[in-house]
Parts: sequence; C-alpha cells; structure tokens
Amino acid sequence: MILNKIFSVKKVSYTLCVIGIFLLILIFSSIFKFNQIKIFNEIIQAGDTPEIYSQSYQARFSAAFRLAEKEYYKEATNLFNNLTNEGSDNQKSAVHYNIGNIFFKRGLFINGTSNDSQVAAEAEYLFRQAKKAYEQSLKYDNTHWDTKHNLDRLLTLLPSEPTPGVGDSDSPGLIMGNIPVGLP
Repeated sequence: MILNKIFSVKKVSYTLCVIGIFLLILIFSSIFKFNQIKIFNEIIQAGDTPEIYSQSYQARFSAAFRLAEKEYYKEATNLFNNLTNEGSDNQKSAVHYNIGNIFFKRGLFINGTSNDSQVAAEAEYLFRQAKKAYEQSLKYDNTHWDTKHNLDRLLTLLPSEPTPGVGDSDSPGLIMGNIPVGLP
C-alpha cells in the first residue's frame, strides 16, 4: 500500500519526463559544443585565428605557431612565453620546443650571413638560447625525439666546451643527420 503511494503511475511518469527533458538538453548542448570544436579545428587547419575560444590555450598556441611560420619571430616568441606557465607538461614541452626552434632558426640565418665576430657572437647567443629552450622542453617531456635531434644538431654548432665523460676525439652528438627537424 505504501509503495503504491510512493510509486504511483503519475509520479513515475513525471519523473521519467523530467529525466528525458534533462537528457535532451544534455544531448543538444553536447552537439552544440561538438560543432563549435569542429569549427575551431577547421579554422586552425586553415591557418586563421579563431574567434571561437579565442583566449583558449590552443588558440593562442596556434596563433604563435602561425606567426613563427610567417617569420614574425619576436611576436611568436612573446606569445609562446605567455604560454610557458600554462597547460600540461606535454604542452609546456611543445611551447619550449617551438621557442627553441625560433632561436635555432634565427641563429642559423644570422650565422650564414657574415663572418663578422659580432654576428658570430649574436648567432652563438641565439644558439645558447635555443639550447636552454630545448633543455627546458626535455625537462617536461624527455621522450620528444625532435627536441633531442635538434639539441644534438645544436651542440655540434656551439663552440666546444669540455663535456664530462667525452674525450677529445669525440664530438657531442653526431647520432643523426645534419639538418634540424621541425623548425617552424
């Protein structure tokens, strides 16, 4: 008798209707978010800056990456530096990797333009900044092979410093080819 009052047909029907309406709202909101993410990804792939989620980590990373591709290195470096304290370790590693690529590419460009000692000093500075960025990237994710490869190439370009455990006839690195990988 008590169960009939608690679980009457009317109460069960209302409860199921409320649950059904809640589930429909949840489904429609999920479809809406999925479509926004799809639009966001299409805009990113097209190389544009998205208006949807414009302040998200992914949008800012994409904008910095596009600037680096277009050789606006200072702006890209500033945007990447703003991202260094955000995101997961994998994302932080990617940010430092791209900062290293920017310095490495700038250093390679400057290094090939002149034999002037001032130019050589500036190229060495850029290479050292790239080395710091690559090492920071490896601290966050030491499994990233492109970072290891570029750091290896960079070590062959820097002036030799005594490396613990490396003999005079050995050169640090030299496990892969001479061309950097993954530069923006």
